[in-house]
Amino acid sequence: MTDRTGKTFKQNLYRILESGHADDLISRAFDWTMMAFILVNVTAVTLGTVAELHTKWGGAFWLIEIVTVLFFTAEFFGRLWVADHHLPLRRYGPVGARLRYLINPFALIDIFAIVPFYVTLLFSGTDLRILLVFRLMRLLKLARYSPALASLGRVLREERRALGAAIFVMMVLLMIASTAMYHAERLVQPELFGSIPDAMWWAIATLTTVGYGDVIPATPLGRMIGGVVMVIGIGMFAIPIGIIASGFSSEIHRREFVVSWGMVARVPLFAQLDPQNVSRITSLLRSRLIPSGTVIARKGEEAHDMFFITSGEVELQVTPDPVILAEGDFFGEVALLKRTTRTATVRALTQVSLLVLNADDFHMLMEEDPELNDQVTRIAEERFAWQVEHEHDELGEAEEKRRRR
Repeated sequence: MTDRTGKTFKQNLYRILESGHADDLISRAFDWTMMAFILVNVTAVTLGTVAELHTKWGGAFWLIEIVTVLFFTAEFFGRLWVADHHLPLRRYGPVGARLRYLINPFALIDIFAIVPFYVTLLFSGTDLRILLVFRLMRLLKLARYSPALASLGRVLREERRALGAAIFVMMVLLMIASTAMYHAERLVQPELFGSIPDAMWWAIATLTTVGYGDVIPATPLGRMIGGVVMVIGIGMFAIPIGIIASGFSSEIHRREFVVSWGMVARVPLFAQLDPQNVSRITSLLRSRLIPSGTVIARKGEEAHDMFFITSGEVELQVTPDPVILAEGDFFGEVALLKRTTRTATVRALTQVSLLVLNADDFHMLMEEDPELNDQVTRIAEERFAWQVEHEHDELGEAEEKRRRR
């Protein structure tokens, strides 16, 4: 059965569930519906643990559970049915594609979201309160639909080095504060500061400025140390918060759409990768929406990223004639591979959706995947050789013209 565009029901379902088009109203409506169902379900599960509310509204909570889980179940099996439309999975056939899709992290989250409901039905006479933890994992489903959650995850990954350095400094301060307070208070309050590990509880509460007040210094030296630790804690624990806040703000303003598993799978260079590698690459990529006419990269500038085109067209301004790249093409790899400056200026001919791979992640990816490295290197060498040849020809023509004059 096909629609007016010639697409089958399965192809349209794949487009809605997995293709990741930001401008598809039906797909966006489905995503918003799913987010609403997830939030309603988790709210009902949470409120259902309050005895008074459960007694009064238990039937309504159970009805919400049934409706939402049936919806989650239909969504999961819908995604499983269209799994063989993912480019990296097509080569495995319908059955193989679906089996490999099941090991995708998002598929595992979907499974954990619905299994507790059916286990509860099968074993209704058993105490299965522990399954409440797995039911609340349905919140993780929001990562697939929520740009904010996905952006936060990317910020934590991109700022991991700065956050790691801040955490290391805080751990050093924790040890120094605990040791100092141990020596200052151990004789006066041996039950609270009798060892450095015991003193760590006070140091953590003080450095984080929580100040529970259950453990406090009693000596003048201890109080002096406590005051210094409080002041240092205000500044040091603000650093990771500032890093995350700044990175999150920049990410929200920079990104116009979300990189999805389906978007990466549509890039021909990644078409032969297995689901695990596609998921890994998805976590490395950022996305950008470039207006028509914008210069994306300039010849001679330092290269920090490689770009994959998911929609639109760009122009590589090379001699003798510009080169047009469209959906499925990539650029920026030559400068990264050769660790040099940009070899050409690139301008957006239309509004362009790009997937951006950072230079550090690019080199890591090339080291971990020799086959992908060979493909990128081969294409980059061909482009570089072509460009050098034509620049050489152009210089020869210019020299010949100069001699004729």
